[in-house]
Amino acid sequence: MSNTMEKRLQKELMKLVSEPPAGVTFDSESADSKLTLWKVKVVGAKDTLYDGESFILQFKFTPKYPFESPQVIFIGPNIPVHPHIYSNGHICLSILTDDWSPALSVQAVCLSIVSMLSSCKKKVRPPDNVVYVSTCSKNPKKTNWYYHDDSQS
Repeated sequence: MSNTMEKRLQKELMKLVSEPPAGVTFDSESADSKLTLWKVKVVGAKDTLYDGESFILQFKFTPKYPFESPQVIFIGPNIPVHPHIYSNGHICLSILTDDWSPALSVQAVCLSIVSMLSSCKKKVRPPDNVVYVSTCSKNPKKTNWYYHDDSQS
């Protein structure tokens, strides 16, 4: 692991534990000794479609972090039903691929995902869920995502 990556992950972990976004909790038992695998619990915000529901996000960091985004997916039996979340846990969110910046952090990613869940109007899977899940790579970063503006519906 590079020194840059190690220092950055240690700093981000300390901040996530001490100042987590609302509804976000780091699972301290999940981190590997190299800090390259994290699990984060996300609880749906009050008065939203996901109010009180809990989900687990898994973050995988490569040696290129923070210059390359982490791989982020929902894991476990409780994957949110959402227009941008596939039943295999893959998340269609531009900051996880095309719009990633080294200025972003795990906290920012968690906040974006909580916001995405909070703004959802209807619990449905993406229209191409069945095809995508049956044909995709295990790594969502290998997907050529097509992003669109939901506000234009």
